[in-house]
Amino acid sequence: MKPDELDATFHALASEPRRRMLDWLQREPGCNLQRLCECFEGELSRFGVMKHLQVLERGQLVISLKEGRERKLWFNAAPIQLIHERWTTEYSAYWSARLTALKYLAEGAEVHSLPTARKNRR
Repeated sequence: MKPDELDATFHALASEPRRRMLDWLQREPGCNLQRLCECFEGELSRFGVMKHLQVLERGQLVISLKEGRERKLWFNAAPIQLIHERWTTEYSAYWSARLTALKYLAEGAEVHSLPTARKNRR
């Protein structure tokens, strides 16, 4: 992700109402704008919901498709997955190995490490 895209995604996730909108879109994929406005009735106006949706779209967290007079909305988890991979992938193998060793230790099993590869020296 480019820095500006990353900033837009984090900005979109920084708001509690926008996170709840993503929750709704995850539960009801393809719902229309009217349905989303009903979910926030008494809390946000239609205009307020639309402003939040613009921020979510800039953060690439919502995909919208206009079908006639209706606007259908979907949650796009790809930016969140990219953020997750950016900061967790290098640590996941390490912690997975540590948890496996802890499991074997707790069960009283023997843990054997694999031999490390040696470089040929000439």
